[in-house]
Amino acid sequence: MGEARAGSLVAQLRRWLAEGRYAAGSRLAEETVAQDLGVSRTPVRLAFRTLAQEGLLESAGKRGYVVRAFSADDVRCAVEVRGALEGLAARRLCERGLDAATRALFEQCLADGDALLARGQLHADDIECWSALNARFHAALVAGAGSRVVADAIARNDHLPFASADSITFEAEQLGAETRKLQVAQMQHRLIVDALLAGEGARAEALVREHALIGVRYASLFGLRPVLDSGGLR
Repeated sequence: MGEARAGSLVAQLRRWLAEGRYAAGSRLAEETVAQDLGVSRTPVRLAFRTLAQEGLLESAGKRGYVVRAFSADDVRCAVEVRGALEGLAARRLCERGLDAATRALFEQCLADGDALLARGQLHADDIECWSALNARFHAALVAGAGSRVVADAIARNDHLPFASADSITFEAEQLGAETRKLQVAQMQHRLIVDALLAGEGARAEALVREHALIGVRYASLFGLRPVLDSGGLR
């Protein structure tokens, strides 16, 4: 894998945790995981902290981290809650209207997404670029709603496994399929912005709720292995 960038490394670890490569309740050793990924221990240590904040790992004190137990239903519910909350944010933003700064933030996110995807097929390290622009897009949506209640509720939900908009997984050996998935995500971003600019609150809310599902429901549409199945996490 080489000395991968932080975003792609975290995304790969999310995928492995979802697939059960590291069993729930097991302790993760930096050295072992670094060897699995082909990187040094330093980026793995940083990745562990990120995954702990997302609720995928739990601190075991001086013993490092252990894999948290969670079910497919837990993940689906958390993602649906985020979709509902971000959908509410989108509707409120429509009701308030977009100011120039918020409009500019969305337009820059769309431009950055177009530029990233214009090359045709992504490389593994491009996932970090997508993750950054995706985070900016969702942050602008929530901030634009002007509600601390909604923002705080989303922040709390983000600590549940795979609930955060930034909880992106990818299959390094399926970059073509992953590229197609991000092309759909970019189109959804564009449709959401179109609805926001048109002041169509109900449409914006519905689009945002659907967009939240791309990580847990769309895999099979692109020939990717599903992260979730009826029996729990794979």
